[in-house]
Amino acid sequence: MLNVGILGSTGRVGSLLIDDLELDNEAKLSACYVSSKLTKSIPENTVVTNEMKILLDSCDVVIDFSVPVATQSLLEEVVENGGNKPLVIATTGFNKHQQNLLIEASKKVPILYATNMSLGVAVLNKLVTLASKALKEFDCEIVEQHHRHKIDSPSGTALTLAEHAARARDLDLDKVRVSGRDGEIGARTKDEIGVMSLRGGDIVGRHTVGLYNDGEFIELHHTATARNTFSKGAIKAAKWLVNQEPGLYSINDCLGL
Repeated sequence: MLNVGILGSTGRVGSLLIDDLELDNEAKLSACYVSSKLTKSIPENTVVTNEMKILLDSCDVVIDFSVPVATQSLLEEVVENGGNKPLVIATTGFNKHQQNLLIEASKKVPILYATNMSLGVAVLNKLVTLASKALKEFDCEIVEQHHRHKIDSPSGTALTLAEHAARARDLDLDKVRVSGRDGEIGARTKDEIGVMSLRGGDIVGRHTVGLYNDGEFIELHHTATARNTFSKGAIKAAKWLVNQEPGLYSINDCLGL
């Protein structure tokens, strides 16, 4: 039985992870990192802690659906203090320092990092790469929709999709991304990739990648209708990751894409 520790156990997906692990035949909850108070019912022998070292010592793998500052503490425990457990990380909104920490930690332990743990989104990334490369003359626009409570914009998933599209065209996303248009800004440039955000209601997540040309266009859609799409994907990733060598992996690696 795989012992799973959760960072972000009081969040929306963290709560679903607790529920999904209770029903899993191959993995169980062994530890939760809690900075304030955990109100959700958990198995009797679960370790509840506010120390990263204890979290790591109490599990076989950590699944992280938290916030960047919490993930940073987890990564620092690995890099600076020798924490040695595999990490499945789904937190988004990292700054440059946190991105560098992720890379450094992956030299010591296996890390699967994905801005979206949905298996369908993993396939969508692959399709976007194929379509963007084959249709280089088409204008690429990405629209993401999420609930009103989401704090980062554009979503990490949308940025990952844009990165796949840009890489397929040998472009630097930082130089071609446009995430807002207002006023008389002039005509759209050939290489730009639009990444736009909508927020409202309780939308779990919807991403559309459109490739538009004169006379035709193609749109690729993914819609998440339940948040445990992400928690179940993360559990699948954790089961795979524990058998890997140190390195930085993606959900595509887990699926063999």
